[in-house]
Formats: sequence, structure tokens, C-alpha cells
Amino acid sequence: MSKRPIFLLFDGHAVIYRAYFGLPPLSDSQGRMVNAVFGFSKILLSALHEFDPEYLAVTFDHPKPTFRHQQFEDYKADRPTMPDDLQPQIPIVKEIVSVLRIPQFEMEGYEADDLIGTLSYQLDHCPERLNVDQDILTIIVTGDKDMFQLVDDNTHVWLPGRGKNSDLEYDSVQVKKKMGVDPSQIVDMKALMGDASDNIPGIKGIGAKTAAKLLQEYSSLEDLYRKVDQINSGAQQNNLLKGSLLKKLKEGKESAILSQQLAQIMKNAPIEVDLPTCRVEGYDKTKAIELLKSLDFNSLISYLPSDQFETDVQQALF
Repeated sequence: MSKRPIFLLFDGHAVIYRAYFGLPPLSDSQGRMVNAVFGFSKILLSALHEFDPEYLAVTFDHPKPTFRHQQFEDYKADRPTMPDDLQPQIPIVKEIVSVLRIPQFEMEGYEADDLIGTLSYQLDHCPERLNVDQDILTIIVTGDKDMFQLVDDNTHVWLPGRGKNSDLEYDSVQVKKKMGVDPSQIVDMKALMGDASDNIPGIKGIGAKTAAKLLQEYSSLEDLYRKVDQINSGAQQNNLLKGSLLKKLKEGKESAILSQQLAQIMKNAPIEVDLPTCRVEGYDKTKAIELLKSLDFNSLISYLPSDQFETDVQQALF
């Protein structure tokens, strides 16, 4: 466990989807479907116990199209629409987040990924503005491996377990072990191999293994295409870049550059992190218990963090 202050950044919709597809149908006494609400709540409260963070915020996707849809009309075009029994659960999730007094970030034109990228960048690179005297460890809670591109010494990704799989925290070493490339190369890996879940095209015929091999040899997409251009001009020969692979790279350059732009998480969305507002404290535990009981989530009540009264009592005793 880190001794640094921890800021938990929750990728709201990613965790909601992970909970929805990871749990069987579950309804409360009012007949409302609440499997995603229960799963999200359990992951949220479990993360509070696991990391004991000083700060916490949740980001959500905005329902309207983003700047990526303007850039590429087919972005996420093949993604299924939200299931009918999941849509009504989103407001309930937001109600739980609100009753716990957790700040929520959502902005038209941007994905939750971009808000997380911006907030984590500010936490990592703007300590003087935040008025903190030590580095903050940001832990992004998500079900989306796209977040691996944000991992560095001060930012980790935590993937909640699903089924029999354990929760996993990824630092730079774990990302490279999982993906075959460094976090800084994840965007370029997607530029080459694409991402079917987001309809990012990549280069036709290049998969994960080939993309990783190319980036192990050449540090970036730009470096790779400099080498391709040298070979095209006849200035160099290369044992790796030849034959059908070289042809794919030549023909797919424009698609690779577009895919790189689509895969890049923004770090300059027009939002700002406010640490005092995000501090984990000062919520009304009685209201939180009432809400959990109304959803028949009695098993989650013991997971609730201490409120101010309980904290004051503990400090007085110890």
C-alpha cells in the first residue's frame, strides 16, 4: 500500500458496464433492475477499503457525440446500444455517488477517458497549483485497458476482478508485461492494430503481436514511418520491414495516423481538479444507509466509510 496520498479516479460508465455484464439479473423489492448499481456500488466501496484514499472523484460519459465522432464519423459506430434494462440504472448510480458526496465530472463533447486524462495529468504535473507537499498517487478504477496509456510513476490503473479473477493494479512494469509495450507506446500500438470495440481502424492485417514487435524495434509510430520512408527511398534495407508487412504499412499510413489521433486520451479538457472538494469526508451516512436499504443492498452497509461523527469519535479515543 502506498504511503503517498491516493486519489481514486473512477471511470463511471466503464465500471457500470463491467458490473452489468459481470453479474446476473438482480431486481430490488420495487421491481427495478439493479445489478449494475449493486456491482458499481460494491466496487466503489471495496476500492475505498482497499486503498483508503484521501481523494475521490467519478467521471461519466456524456450522452452526446464527442469531438472524435466529428473527426471520424464511424467512431464507435459498431458498438451496441445500451441495454434497455441498464439505462434506468445510470441515474441510480449517480444518486449513490451524490449521497456519498463524491464529485462527478461529465462534459459534452468529451469522453470520461478525456476527463480522467486531464485530471490525472493535473495531479501529476501541477503540484504547485494544488498546494501539496508530496506527490499524489492517482489510481484509475476502470474496466478499460485504454487507460494503460496514462500509467506512469504517479498514475496506476486498477481493474476490478470479474468472476474468479482477482483485482489487478497496473504500474508501468505490469502494463508492459501485459501488453508487450510501455504505457507511452499504447496509443501507437492501437494506431497499428486498431481497436474493434471503438471502431478504430488501425492498419488492416496488423494484429497485437505484430504491433508490439514493431514498437519494440521502433520506439514510436513516427520513428517507424521514418524508417519506412527511408526504405521507400531506397536509402536502406531492413530485415523486418519488407514484403507484405512493408506493403501494409505503406498503404495504411493515413489510417494509422487517424487511429493514433482517435486513440489518444486528451489531457487538456476544460476542467480543473479541486482537491478540498474531492476529499473523502463529510457525507451523511444516515442518508447513504437509507438509500442502500431502499435498494435492498443491506450487505453493502458495512462497506460504507466512516462519517465525520465516527471519525471524531475515533480520534477522541485514540
